Amino acid sequence: MQDRLRTLLDESADRLTEIGMLLAQPETLADGARLRELSREHAHLEQLVADWRAFRRLEEELAQSREMAASESGELAELAASECRGIEQELTRREEGLALALVPADPRDGCSLYLEIRAGTGGDEAALFAGDLYRMYSRHAERRGWRVEVLSQSAGEQGGFKEIIARVEGEDAWACLKFESGTHRVQRVPATEAQGRIHTSACTVAVLPEADAVESRPIDPSELRIDTYRASGAGGQHVNKTDSAVRLTHLPTGIVVECQDERSQHKNRARALALLQARLLDEEQSRQARERSEERRLQVGSGDRSQRIRTYNFPQGRLTDHRINLTLYQLGEILEGSLEAVTSALQQEERTRALAALLGNN
Repeated sequence: MQDRLRTLLDESADRLTEIGMLLAQPETLADGARLRELSREHAHLEQLVADWRAFRRLEEELAQSREMAASESGELAELAASECRGIEQELTRREEGLALALVPADPRDGCSLYLEIRAGTGGDEAALFAGDLYRMYSRHAERRGWRVEVLSQSAGEQGGFKEIIARVEGEDAWACLKFESGTHRVQRVPATEAQGRIHTSACTVAVLPEADAVESRPIDPSELRIDTYRASGAGGQHVNKTDSAVRLTHLPTGIVVECQDERSQHKNRARALALLQARLLDEEQSRQARERSEERRLQVGSGDRSQRIRTYNFPQGRLTDHRINLTLYQLGEILEGSLEAVTSALQQEERTRALAALLGNN
């Protein structure tokens, strides 16, 4: 095990002791946000430090077995040598686990999220592709047991969506879908193409974590323009006869959000306000990330909406994620919601890069 990794693990043990003392202090117990933050860190470090101590005990066993193998002869020496090989393999396996456990967890991995899909270049075909993407994410959510609520939608003339915004809630939803932000490109023959030519269209996807109550800052009512209007699309007679849909405009930034899915104007306003807070939080964090260092904005999940992240090639049945050079010939299954091969590869890449940065190997 390299020295840098040992140093970080020893520091984690010291930090665990420090947090234990902090959690016992009255001022910490009186600060709900601080208590929650320290408790989360303590839970993570407690397991890490326990694994590190078990690793060191195993190293001691290896040293004893090596000493026996060197001092004995015959069957005893062979038995000790066999034990050494088994312990060395186990140490190698555990070392990798310890290294990955050092990578700080994304505190938003347990958050709900907002999924925004907008048709880009390609006209009606782009809107149809937006519908395909929404169906893909919906099917994946169904497979994972997540809950999906449509907040607003604008249907395409030939089907699909010009724009659709939904809230996704469920275990590990953000951890799985946070890498989906960016430009998704499709290559296929549109149904309206008489000569069988392949067209290229695109959609943009934005995935925003729902702002935590601690993170979200109050929005000054004077900074908002609130418009109400009649909701469009399905929803029953009540939706179409009352001004239940809500549009919020944040005047300082120009950000506009809409919600029309609920029949109650009050509920639509609350949902729109939560979406606005998520947008503002995302914008502020992106600004801070740019100021710190462009290099730290990992291409995987960087949130750059202009980045072409993925191509869906229908004639070849191929999906290519350009950020990690991943190519899968499983397009049909993926569009039916089998996203695991894509999301797991992106998560592994994120962990690998984060670990390299942590150990100074970048």
